[in-house]
Amino acid sequence: MKFFIDTAEIEEIKSLSELGLVDGVTTNPSLIYKSGKDFKKVIKEISTIVEGPISAEVTSTDCQEMIAQGQELAKISNNIVIKVPLTADGLMACKKLSSNNIKVNVTLCFSASQALLAGKLGATYISPFIGRLDDIGTTGLNLIKEIVHIYNTYKKDIKTEVLAASIRSPLQVSQVASMGAHVATIPPKIIYQMIKHPLTDIGLDTFMNDWKKTGQKF
Repeated sequence: MKFFIDTAEIEEIKSLSELGLVDGVTTNPSLIYKSGKDFKKVIKEISTIVEGPISAEVTSTDCQEMIAQGQELAKISNNIVIKVPLTADGLMACKKLSSNNIKVNVTLCFSASQALLAGKLGATYISPFIGRLDDIGTTGLNLIKEIVHIYNTYKKDIKTEVLAASIRSPLQVSQVASMGAHVATIPPKIIYQMIKHPLTDIGLDTFMNDWKKTGQKF
């Protein structure tokens, strides 16, 4: 499974890149707002750090404006993926951009039928938001399972990768991986939570203390 980091904070991306855990980056207007930086400058800076896909989201709901923005953003770097919303205009923009060999991430997906449409129209990635479904009392993980099954059934025609989004815990990362999601986009804090385990800490303390007792030096 590929790990995309869900942030626009440059230092976080640098730190996780040094760990070798960044296969790509996803951003959105909310993350850009939190960063307090210029949108295009942030995307350009990220592209100098990360070689993998970088999702940059359009800021319009109109099809033609999405296409124009997508074409402009794609010029920043050859690894930019244009993020469009799963609306009628977004899907039309997806088809147009995809037909021009510009990669597209269709975001804000909340049903398998929506994902099927994005797949038919050439999306590179579909982003089902599992955490937000959980928030309204629906099991978001079921959506990942459904989409993976549909895409696998029609894998000769649909090349879209399932990018599990709105992930809220380390457990959800392993769960979407076991369901066959191609990518998980993960907030940095959850990456660090995945590394940590109390039994690892206890075991390491025991080993280090026992090593000291030997009186040996390496």
